[in-house]
This record gives sequence, structure tokens and C-alpha cells, in this order.
Amino acid sequence: MSAATSDTVINGRPDPSPPAGSRAGSEAGNRFLSIPYLLLRATTAGGGLIGGLVQTFVFARILDPERFSVFILVGTLGIALWLCDIGLVKIIFVRLRTWLLAGAEAGAAIVQHATAIVILYFLLGIAGTIGCFAGALMFGAGAYASLELALFFLFTAITLVWFTLRNISLAVDDFIFFESMEVTRRTLHVGFMLATLAGLSLMAFLVIANLIWAALFAVMIARLSRNGALQATVAGFPGHLRSFFRHNRKEVVSGGTYAVNEFYLYNFAYAIVPMAYGLGAPTIILDTLFKVVRGATVLYSAASDVALPRQTRAYSEGDRKSLLLSTGMAAALASLPGIGICIALAFFSEPMFRLLLGESAVMPQAISNLMIILLIANLIQTVSNFLLIHTGYFRVIARVSVLVSLAATLVAGIAIVAGADLTGFIKAFTAVYVASALCYLTLALRGPLRKKT
Repeated sequence: MSAATSDTVINGRPDPSPPAGSRAGSEAGNRFLSIPYLLLRATTAGGGLIGGLVQTFVFARILDPERFSVFILVGTLGIALWLCDIGLVKIIFVRLRTWLLAGAEAGAAIVQHATAIVILYFLLGIAGTIGCFAGALMFGAGAYASLELALFFLFTAITLVWFTLRNISLAVDDFIFFESMEVTRRTLHVGFMLATLAGLSLMAFLVIANLIWAALFAVMIARLSRNGALQATVAGFPGHLRSFFRHNRKEVVSGGTYAVNEFYLYNFAYAIVPMAYGLGAPTIILDTLFKVVRGATVLYSAASDVALPRQTRAYSEGDRKSLLLSTGMAAALASLPGIGICIALAFFSEPMFRLLLGESAVMPQAISNLMIILLIANLIQTVSNFLLIHTGYFRVIARVSVLVSLAATLVAGIAIVAGADLTGFIKAFTAVYVASALCYLTLALRGPLRKKT
């Protein structure tokens, strides 16, 4: 068993052996399929898709197209904070999960590392918010408008910390409580966002939305601290962060390469399209396409999350049959929303996007058709990558991600130089994306799904 293919080996060295039998996984974590978790995760995933569409629906009505485009770009910058993750969260997941599957409490060093990553991401979110405010002022926005943009940046960027807490909760089989909090968050955020159509100011929504974030973080951090997955103090943060990077150099390099290239693949078009095709309708159409794809990714990820406790347990135990069955279950569950979205796009795209975008832009039918292809490829890629990442195949997926980014850049450049319109540009992107999905599927079939671990 090599370091590149094992979730019980970190940086080429076995994790310190935990004392046997001190703790078993939760009852939900031991089940092949937890129905409460399935229902909760389906609800939160659906909320993610609805939340993105509601945001587009609301902003298309309370903002003019140019200002809407600016908020899209600021939101993209907020998501860009995820670049700072460089796969660190998944390394924490693998290490915490290894201890839990061994029936032990997490070692002190692992808990310190997890806490250090959470603190780091909080600090990055605050720094980015201050930078966004200063940048908006520098480009001529007034103080009030700059504050709105900064709060929207924070509202978007802070999801990186929430993503970290979700992975920590999943690693220690506390996923049901986390998803209950996620249902609360989605409901409140969407509700207050819709209230802006009834007269609530955008500033008021942004302040309330970030206060909701603060309350939820307080609850989750207290919960994970009581469960021994996080420290209840920030003491020693710099030293613990240095220790994390020192003990996980290889995984940080491989995971970081993959994370950076994945982020680039999903976001480089946000820099190219406004320059090549302009702000306003082209940027709004691009953003809507990626909102649908990212929303579907949330649904596919939810299906993969449901299967993940059993997948990682089967991989750890060398149970290939259960690993195949749980991976097939993830694919089957993911296909259900995927089929529904594809049918809606095939038969109802014109009225759906007319309702969604209003007078801001008109979605071409050809791009709606390309969305269907992207959604199918995205399903294949998401299920494959979930298995590869959470069983420690950081190195192999890093190599493929670099090739995919290079191919996407080259093909996009050729499309623009050749004079392709926005539809042609997206067609070129789709071709690269389909090829990348097939590559990751091949890696999963030849890696964790092939061998008895």
C-alpha cells in the first residue's frame, strides 16, 4: 500500500497508531445508508441550488445589469478565497477519518491542525473583506456602495470556513447535526434575500445574513470542540499551522495543485468573458450557466457525501464489494436530480430563464443544450473525484488537473482568436470538460475501485 493511495498513510509515514477500541464511529456512520442523513443532505443540496437561483432572480430585479455584473465579479472574488484551501481541508478529513475508523479519539496534533486551518480561513475572510472595501473605494465607489460590496464578499467568502466545518463533522460522523444547521442557514438566507423584493434594503439583508453566519459558526465550533474534533482556544495557532505544513508537505503540494487547477477551470472564464464579450448580458449568461452547474455539483456532492462514510470505511477495511456498492449508490443518487435538471433544461429552458433573468439577458437555446452535456460530465467527475480525494489519491488527480487547465486555456484562446461568439466559447469549454470527466473516471476505475486495499 503506497502513500499515494492510502488514507492511513500521511506524507509517506504511517499515522501514529491510535489506542485500539477507545471510540467507535457513531451508529449513523456505521450504516450502509443513513436515511436521516440522506433526507437532510438532499434538502441542503436542493437549498444550495435554489439559493443560487434565488440570488440571480433577486439581483436581476433590484440591481441594474451593470451593477449586477459587478456583484457577480465580487462574488467570484469571494469564491476565489477557496484558492487558499489548496486541498488542506481534505487532508484534515483523511487524518481525522483515519483515527475514527481505528476506533480512537483524534490525536492532539490532528485536532490542533484542524483548529489552525479553521482560524486561518476566518482570518483570510476578514482580510479579504477589508481588501474588497478598500479596492471598491479606490475604484471610485462611495463608502456605502463599497460597504455593500465588502459585506457581499464576506457573505460569499465565509462559506470556505463552513465547508471546513462540514468536512470535520463528516470525518467524525457528526454529519446529521451539521446538516440540521445547514438547513437552518439555507432557509434564513433565502428568506431574507427574498425579503429584499418586499422592501428590505440590500444593506440590511447583507448585515442580517452575516450575523446569521456568526451565530451558526458559534454553535458549530462549540459542538465540535465538545466532541474533541476542534480546540476551544486559539492559543498556539501559528505553531500549529507551521506543524501542519511541516507534517503534510507532499499532500499539500499534490492537493494544492489539484485544488488550484479545479478552481481555475471553473472560474477563468469570469476573467475572459467580460474582456472578450463585455459586461452586462454576456457575463450574466455565463454566471447563470455556472450557477446551474455549481448547483448541480452541490446535489451530486450531497449524494457522494451520503455514501462517503461507507466508502471510506470499506476502503479502510479492504472490502472491495462494499466500496463498489457504495460508489454505485452515490452515482445512482446523484443521477436522480441530474435527470430532473436535464429534463427541465431540455423542455422548459426558455420560460425558466426568462423568469429567472427578466430583462437582464436572454439565454440562448444552444447554451441551454450545452448545460445538459456539462451536467452529465459533471456528475461523472464529481462522483469519481469524491472517491479519489477521500481515499488519498492526491498525486494522480493533481497531474490530471494541470493538463485539464492547460487544455482549457489553449482551447479558450483558440476560440476567441478564431472569432467565436459566446456560444462557441462555451462549446469549446464543454469539450475540454467532458474529456476531463472521462479522465477522472478512468483514474477511479484503475485506482480505488480496482484494487483490494
